[in-house]
Amino acid sequence: IFCHRVLVCSARHFSARPAVTMLFFSFFKTLVGKEVVVELKNDLAIRGTLHSVDQFLNVKLLQVTVDDRENFPHMQSVKTCFIRGSVIKYVQLPASEVDTELLQDATRREMAQQKQN
Repeated sequence: IFCHRVLVCSARHFSARPAVTMLFFSFFKTLVGKEVVVELKNDLAIRGTLHSVDQFLNVKLLQVTVDDRENFPHMQSVKTCFIRGSVIKYVQLPASEVDTELLQDATRREMAQQKQN
């Protein structure tokens, strides 16, 4: 299975560039209902169905499983979780759900708008 890893920075990191935050927010909203893997800064990888995302890039996952059960045994009983955007390192996405050309075009448009302002 091929997937894309998206580096996620907290919305505070993008506070000087709100258009970039909105681009990520809009993109992640299109993935609601899809299975993703969220890797946290403490190396915990949580697999689940994306239920919601907000403008701060906080996410809620349903049907949660953890790949590394030996190092995180306390996570075995968790079925639903809310993850603060500032602790997310990467989000792995199914390659079939990512239209890279559309993302690249949107990024180019955002950058062109920022240069004009």
